[in-house]
Amino acid sequence: MTMGLKTGLDKLKQFMAGILSRRSTPSDNGLDVDMLRGMVQEILSTRPDEVGCAECFEQLDRFVEMVLAGKNAAEAMPLVQDHLDRCADCRQEFEALLAALRAVA
Repeated sequence: MTMGLKTGLDKLKQFMAGILSRRSTPSDNGLDVDMLRGMVQEILSTRPDEVGCAECFEQLDRFVEMVLAGKNAAEAMPLVQDHLDRCADCRQEFEALLAALRAVA
C-alpha cells in the first residue's frame, strides 16, 4: 500500500511539529534538540518553488545587474531574493559581487 504525497507530507509535518515542541536539551542519542529544531524549521519553511544554491548562483549576476541599474530585483526575481534571505552563503556571494562591481563602476 502506497501513501499519497500529501498524506506523506502531512505525516512528516506532524512528526516535525512534535520535534519542535520538545524541550531544548540533548537527547539520549547525542543529538542536540536545538540543532534538530533548526533543521526542522528549515524543512517546514521550504517552498515547492524555491531555488537552491546552484540555481541562485546561476542567476546572481543578472540579479546584481538589476540592483546596480536601480531596478527592483527582488520584485523581478522573487525566488532569488527569497533564497538570499534564507542562505547566508549565497547572500555573502551576492554582497561580494555587488561590492566588486560597484568598486569598478
